[in-house]
Amino acid sequence: MENVTEIMEKQGYRIIGTHSAVKICHWTRERLMRKRSCYKAKFYGISSHRCIQMTPSFAWCQHSCLFCWRPVEHTLGTDDIKEPQEPSYIVEASLEAQKKLISGYGGEKERVTQQEFREANSPAHVAISLAGEPTNYPYIGELIDEYHRRKMSTFLVTNGMNPKRLEEVNPTNLYISLISPTEEIYKRLNRPKIKDGWERLHESLEIFSTSKTRKVVRITLVKGYNLEVPELFSKLIEKAEPDFIEAKGYVHVGYSRKRLERSHMPSYEEVNSFSDRLSRVTDYTIKDSSKDSKVFLLSKG
Repeated sequence: MENVTEIMEKQGYRIIGTHSAVKICHWTRERLMRKRSCYKAKFYGISSHRCIQMTPSFAWCQHSCLFCWRPVEHTLGTDDIKEPQEPSYIVEASLEAQKKLISGYGGEKERVTQQEFREANSPAHVAISLAGEPTNYPYIGELIDEYHRRKMSTFLVTNGMNPKRLEEVNPTNLYISLISPTEEIYKRLNRPKIKDGWERLHESLEIFSTSKTRKVVRITLVKGYNLEVPELFSKLIEKAEPDFIEAKGYVHVGYSRKRLERSHMPSYEEVNSFSDRLSRVTDYTIKDSSKDSKVFLLSKG
């Protein structure tokens, strides 16, 4: 039987040391080869070809979410990583891994401009969200600081299961995944492996609300689970006080195909309807959207 490391390596991940990984993002490829950028470029002005997608804890998570495209059935634990490697090592290794992953694009001279290829070799952004729960790495705050010392902006995406660690981090953009508006849906959709996950999420939302960085609540919408109840999210959003909300449709890819059907994918129009209804019961209004990614951006005012 394959272990999780073998599975991820076959899927294109570069494993770093004992608990970190890098994988070239779909939108990095799209920008280099077809001049198409991701929704973060549209919403927040990042350069898609200059972004690293990485994780310091590729197989440690407290959830087994139905919609996750990762092999969550093969996680290695729910607690903090034992014997964590140094942040400086992980940062340097991630930058080197990214260069190796994109090296072949330098030969695509008819489709990839040499300027963008050179820029891609000098990353400006890092999305700390690839797989697992990043805050299970106990030095996550120091890791973010290491990237900042290299003049890189950071996107940290957390499931909120380590609330105290949110007090220690200062990324450029702090995301919290708010998937389920009730404990019942949380148990069905997030499938927690710990007993107090719902309580931890609420504690994290309170801490999240006090963060001075740019804060984003991300809602992944799954038809038949949470798409139909936007009004139930209003109290949790009020508690979190995010700067932005991203309502994004689930995509039937990867390992999620073993748990969900294609029919669980909402359409762009259905995500639009959810976002419109959510705006009616909160202080947030729709500001932008990306049809390719089936995502809507809401902000206050």
